[in-house]
Amino acid sequence: MYNRILLKLSGEALKGETTYGIDPQTVSEIAKQIKDVHDLGVEVGIVVGGGNIWRGKTASELGMDRAQADYMGMLATIMNGLAVQDSLEKINVPTRVMTAIPCNQVAEPYIRRRAIRHLEKGRVCIFVGGLGNPYFSTDTACVLRATEIGAQVVLMAKNKTEGVYDSDPRKNPDAKMYEELTFSEILNKNLAVMDSTAASLCKDNNLNLIVFNMNNKGNIVKAVKGEKIGTLVKVK
Repeated sequence: MYNRILLKLSGEALKGETTYGIDPQTVSEIAKQIKDVHDLGVEVGIVVGGGNIWRGKTASELGMDRAQADYMGMLATIMNGLAVQDSLEKINVPTRVMTAIPCNQVAEPYIRRRAIRHLEKGRVCIFVGGLGNPYFSTDTACVLRATEIGAQVVLMAKNKTEGVYDSDPRKNPDAKMYEELTFSEILNKNLAVMDSTAASLCKDNNLNLIVFNMNNKGNIVKAVKGEKIGTLVKVK
């Protein structure tokens, strides 16, 4: 159903059952799912979060300078991106890590036209370093990169969450999962899917979003094929 996608991987997804950091076995399993999509001929871009290592917003709430804390979070995404690259290349998936923060020894600088060329050549592009600016989340970076590379959909892979709920299912056993939503509803109901900047960007650029549980093997392929999983968030 889709020829070019942007997959959003949360940092939390990379830690597996551990409480902190990167679990190599979990990253390896994620890489296998990405390979399945890549083998279909789909062009894959990935944005990686850093919450398994550092959360800039949380640190700022505890008194740290917000800009400094956010830069540290961006560096955490570079570490995660390199871990994902390592696992993908071990199973023969060609990749490029592209960063918004210059780090020439380990990653290419993000250049839009170069990223598109990598995708056209069948390389998976892993976008790290956020947007290179503080005060923006990796959700916003994800939507902006998707728009820049011409992705047809954003796949938001969640850790142990099936989709979008009307309340936190971990706290409310009666929480209801939505099968479909619009970005206007997300903004009006203040649903915890992505921040308001990212949701507005999706809405303004006619970019649909699929929120699903990545721990169910095969779900990424199902989402790419257009099978009904998780929550579809539409422009209208």
